Amino acid sequence: MAKKILFVDDDRDLAENLGTVLRQHDYDVTFAFSASEGLRKALALKPDVIILDVSMETDTAGFEFVDLLRSKRATSRYRAIRATPVVLLTAINQVTNSRFSLDDRQSFLPEVSAVLTKPVRIDTLLARVGDALGREGRTA
Repeated sequence: MAKKILFVDDDRDLAENLGTVLRQHDYDVTFAFSASEGLRKALALKPDVIILDVSMETDTAGFEFVDLLRSKRATSRYRAIRATPVVLLTAINQVTNSRFSLDDRQSFLPEVSAVLTKPVRIDTLLARVGDALGREGRTA
């Protein structure tokens, strides 16, 4: 069974182009074009991995998405999908001149599997998605 990817990015062209490549590599890809739509679809779909932009409705929408997803509150509506791997795919470094990476382990960086910057190389995206699934993936 194909692994399910939820691709959350307000850049439809980028998401659909990368989604086409992911489908060619046997992933089942669903799109959401805002963080709020992504959270709704994540609950319904229960994806194996989420590819997530940071700047959507707000400059920090992706960070807020991960914060809600990872909430450890017993009343969190996302507790069933709390452990879903997240790969951040963002241009925030170019847009805001902010610099962050998983290697920095900065306290404001949410719990994610990888941070990739746009434009991303296809082989890099495929490798990080594969890593996230291998390390943290759930069986469907």
